[in-house]
Amino acid sequence: MKTRSLTAALAAVLAASVAPAAGAEPVFNRIASFAVADNLPEGVDKATPTSSEIVAASEDGNTLVYSDSPNKAIGVIDITDAKAPKAGGSVALEGEPTSVAIAAGKALVAINTRESFVKPSGVLAQVDLAGKKVEATCDLGGQPDSIALNKDKTLAAIAIENERDEEVNDGALPQMPAGDLVLISLKDGVVDCGSVRHVALTGLADIAGEDPEPEFVSFNGLDEVAVTLQENNHVVIVDGRTGAVKSHFSAGTVSLEGIDTKKDGALKFTGKMEDVAREPDAVKWLDDNRLVIANEGDWKGGARGFTIFDKQGKVLYENGPAFEREIAKIGHYPDKRNKKGVEPEGLEAAKFGEDNLFFVLAERASIVGVYKDTGVEPELLQLLPSGIGPEGAVAIPQRNLLVTANETDLVEDGGARSHVMIYERAEGEAAYPQIVSTEKDGELIGFGALSGLAADKEKPGMLYAVNDSFYASQPTIFTIDATAKPAKIVDALRITRNGAAAQKLDSEGLTPDGEGGFWLANEGNADKLYAHAIIHVNGKGEIDKEIAIPAELRAGETRFGFEGITNVGEGDEKVLWMAVQREWGDDEKGFVKLVSYKPSSEEWGAVRYPLEKAETGWVGLSEITVSGDHAYIIERDNLIGKAAKLKKLYRVALADLKPAKLGGELPVVKKQEVRDLIPDLKATNGYVVDKVEGFAIDAAGNGYVVTDNDGVDGSSGETLFFGIGPLNAM
Repeated sequence: MKTRSLTAALAAVLAASVAPAAGAEPVFNRIASFAVADNLPEGVDKATPTSSEIVAASEDGNTLVYSDSPNKAIGVIDITDAKAPKAGGSVALEGEPTSVAIAAGKALVAINTRESFVKPSGVLAQVDLAGKKVEATCDLGGQPDSIALNKDKTLAAIAIENERDEEVNDGALPQMPAGDLVLISLKDGVVDCGSVRHVALTGLADIAGEDPEPEFVSFNGLDEVAVTLQENNHVVIVDGRTGAVKSHFSAGTVSLEGIDTKKDGALKFTGKMEDVAREPDAVKWLDDNRLVIANEGDWKGGARGFTIFDKQGKVLYENGPAFEREIAKIGHYPDKRNKKGVEPEGLEAAKFGEDNLFFVLAERASIVGVYKDTGVEPELLQLLPSGIGPEGAVAIPQRNLLVTANETDLVEDGGARSHVMIYERAEGEAAYPQIVSTEKDGELIGFGALSGLAADKEKPGMLYAVNDSFYASQPTIFTIDATAKPAKIVDALRITRNGAAAQKLDSEGLTPDGEGGFWLANEGNADKLYAHAIIHVNGKGEIDKEIAIPAELRAGETRFGFEGITNVGEGDEKVLWMAVQREWGDDEKGFVKLVSYKPSSEEWGAVRYPLEKAETGWVGLSEITVSGDHAYIIERDNLIGKAAKLKKLYRVALADLKPAKLGGELPVVKKQEVRDLIPDLKATNGYVVDKVEGFAIDAAGNGYVVTDNDGVDGSSGETLFFGIGPLNAM
């Protein structure tokens, strides 16, 4: 068998499996991701941290402009071909851009130039996009945040936040000077600095009314401006033409049930919080009378949803925890955020075809919720995967496009870069999520950090997955129905020791024992007092056997241990095989061990597996599974995005797995490439994730792959789960 023919055959199977159904409803799918680092000026180190926080689109929808605060610049992206965005360069600014809008070929950029928290300052810069030149600036008299334009682009509203210093008195208000609202006239994109008007917002809020901190602004069709005062938990409606305050109201509180409130390494959606301040961030008008606010809850709250008001302050709809619970069902819940949750921060609203839609950006979950405005209770249509920390979005309905700006850049930690992501609405099927959960005994099954995958030997499409030590207080074996689309987690078996959740586990692989229980591969970490071991759990999830590695292995141990486990044979002839992720102290560079253990005789052995050479970073193993006459092994680098070079599936003939005794010379196995997984990892048009952690072949001979989302910590939270078609017949 030749690798090329195998890959081509599998690709044909995959293509057939994802072909859209005729006459399907329109859905959004991501079509491109643009790394902001690609827009850094020539000569600047590409490892320089970047950000894309707020994004705007030109009138023709072919150009994007985003704010890049750490580089004191705005970036330009050419999306004439939306599936192939091109770097359009950047414009340096005298300060940190906080927001941007576009009118008649001009970018209007709010810029923070403050000397200190108590001496806030800022300007509005008018930038010619064709010449990439700052043409004019207007003094704003304070530190700006959000900017918005009215429908005919003759008026700009800017929230002057004059934000508090969170290090002073734990960030408590008041901290003067107070913020306000600025209104500026413009014509054909040219601002009239002489028209600057300040609208005082003091004395309105019940919370620190003398120190309003405006956060976000939005115009309706009547030139009324909605202004959120986040820390004051208040909303103000201002006549944009006269500057008069027409109404104002408290954003109020919300009580929540069915949420996770403890930062304890476990996903338990059984808690509640009462009378939580909404603390609104973004605001968007749904029509001339109704507006929606994103309840970020990042300060004292944790409201984690969104609310629809009329402009007199009547609550028309409260989302409560519903948005967050839907996010948890797709594995994007950020457990380290408890009690504050997914943090809805950004909003966008637009009409696509006949549908009035609005989009809710959950910054800490890296998810965009797509809602249909029905006039009453909104309908959740989709959850879209975004980059890390979606902060701003812009809809381009004339092109059926949605764009998100994702501010987090983890280059200094070797992680994902800040990205601008583009989605297109078209008939077809949603490409994401690829795996979802259900409820068990009335409780939502949360999941994440899936680190190993195994198949039921009798039931086609039935798989098992295990989570790793990120959920240290809730080690779990999940049952997956891979025949569903998306795949569905239908059960969760909690792993226990002496009747309590098992501690000191880092399960990186599992394999069924054929009797209702499982063998687990436990990766050790001396710093956390985790031991390299093989662990057996019975059908109830109880640990009934723990097998420590022998002295011959322990002598050379490092942190990067067992990353997968599988079994061969039956009865007394059953042998467990474990893949060691990286070289240990006694390994020749470029070789790792495949370790064997025979439970009936307690014999250990090993062979050597040759690794591909890493150009940068490291290369190691993530999974091993046996099917037919071969052991299938995932070999990957630890790199992400464009830096990722190796994410491959190999196989080794079982006939070559002849273990020698530990401590002696170990035979080297021959490997055969089966599939390059990078094209699969690019299929949803995001960046290539680093952790391809699980692989299994089901009872029908079909292969499945799963990635580890690191518990949504320093990760976008995306769990990719996909089939690669039949393997045993190849």
